[in-house]
Amino acid sequence: MKDSAHRAAVDRRVDPNRTPTYAPGAYPSREVNFHYIRCSMKKIAILRSSAFAIALCISSATPIHAAQTAAGTPAPERSKNWIPPAAKLYVQILTEQIMAAHPELISVTFHGVPPGAAPKTYTMFGGSYLDRIGNPDDPDDVMVIETGVTLLDPRWHRTKDTIRKFVVQTPLRDAAGENIGLIVIAYKNPVNSIKTDQDFFLAGTKLRDDLQKQIPSFAALFEPAK
Repeated sequence: MKDSAHRAAVDRRVDPNRTPTYAPGAYPSREVNFHYIRCSMKKIAILRSSAFAIALCISSATPIHAAQTAAGTPAPERSKNWIPPAAKLYVQILTEQIMAAHPELISVTFHGVPPGAAPKTYTMFGGSYLDRIGNPDDPDDVMVIETGVTLLDPRWHRTKDTIRKFVVQTPLRDAAGENIGLIVIAYKNPVNSIKTDQDFFLAGTKLRDDLQKQIPSFAALFEPAK
């Protein structure tokens, strides 16, 4: 009975209005603990879901200042995580074709894990910025590759990148329609532009869809140019 009274006191401290409904010899304290564990896990799941949703909203609606430190100074230059072969690759042929056919673009880049690289070696393996090939991908690039979402970034008010542009980050696909990486398309976006987010989204995904017909497989992008 003394043990039972102690458990009742513990139960009331958790909830003063609760009347114990257990019989002597039962283990209400375990039920209380499990109850709070379940509640805590639900709260953690809700918080994680909310944080992920907020991250998606921020990524798709505002610039990501990944290249700067909290103090506003440029971050140290990162070392490359992949070295391309000396021979020109097929992906560079596609890059040149895209830039020639689309004067409205500032740049186009290709991202993913090159064949033979360690898992999750996300890198820029091709594109119009030759000096950046082999640079590790930023977190927003990796998110597109791993989740298949498309990010729209107006890129306004950049400290180190003052050229107005609109960037579409969308999954790269092969001829079979499979997601195989990421293509980042940067559009010119002058002050007098009347284009909307939807205009850039439709243009970017159309370019991607037209391009996939020329990509038989991910490995084909790394074949020597002919």
